[in-house]
Amino acid sequence: MSLKDTLMQDLKEAMRAGAADRVSVLRLINSGLKNRAIEKKTKGQSEELSDEDVMEVIQKEAKKRRESIEVFTKGGRPELASKEQAELSMIEAYLPKQLTREEAIAVIDQVLAKVPDKSNVGLVMKAVMAELKGKADTKMVSEIVKTKLG
Repeated sequence: MSLKDTLMQDLKEAMRAGAADRVSVLRLINSGLKNRAIEKKTKGQSEELSDEDVMEVIQKEAKKRRESIEVFTKGGRPELASKEQAELSMIEAYLPKQLTREEAIAVIDQVLAKVPDKSNVGLVMKAVMAELKGKADTKMVSEIVKTKLG
């Protein structure tokens, strides 16, 4: 069963169970999936979504929640931050386990050993993200790479 099918099945189950919060989150993800399919169709590609496309949409939704949590916390709105945190935890159930900072550092060190030109941060980040895409938070990876490159 594809990831998209799993999401649709979970949406049906949440609707049957009357879990309004879960239904809301899954509908947002479904909306993002439909937008991605339309985007692919306008580019002349097949509108069929691969698991990688679905994962990108889910990661985008998770990123939105993380940013909202940060903004609401800074703005003194803990009730809104906790709502976003609850949504984030539902979304993260569909994401692969994220690497810890130490695990990410180990992978980054391995990639840096292979990269010949460490002066171009963009090329280094491209190589690192090819290895860590979906496995680690991009913001954290960027901080580690910038620290390592000095």
